Amino acid sequence: MIYKFRAILDAEEDIFRDIAIESDNSLEDLHNALINAFGFDGTEVGAFYTCGADWSWHEEDGIPLFDTGDIPGEIKTMAEYRLDDLVHEQNTKLVYVYDLFSMWTFFLELAAIENDKQIGETYPALLFSHGELPAEALQSGFRGDLSDEDMFGEFEDDLDDDDFDMFDGDDSFEDMGFEENWN
Repeated sequence: MIYKFRAILDAEEDIFRDIAIESDNSLEDLHNALINAFGFDGTEVGAFYTCGADWSWHEEDGIPLFDTGDIPGEIKTMAEYRLDDLVHEQNTKLVYVYDLFSMWTFFLELAAIENDKQIGETYPALLFSHGELPAEALQSGFRGDLSDEDMFGEFEDDLDDDDFDMFDGDDSFEDMGFEENWN
């Protein structure tokens, strides 16, 4: 079977690609199709996330490109998942994040399932392209941009200016107990 996905970039402008891919291909095949369709150079890693009907997803449930576990084989990778294992008529949505630092976020929805391949077509195939990739990924509220307080809780700095008085004046560390040739 052929799955037809619409991949929509989380951006202010409408930027999306329609991709046809065989249902028995791996998530890694879809990852490669997406980086080619959107014009990335492929030097960064990505991850897929299963999600609910409202697009909610959890970062800890990501399916990475590489096994990043402490024990080899501990974490299943994109290459180990077939598309039809995760996506079907009852579950049509995935979230894909490319470049885990820039967080290019894409919403993928299964738009159609066709029983037959098109004669002469090679898959995966880019069917339609709309919009140009911006210079930087959008820092959207959907991903939950965190303020410093959200990230660090109610961390309070217990240090005051008097704690740094020892560093004022000369640059000597003689009185601090350090030996010059400690190794």
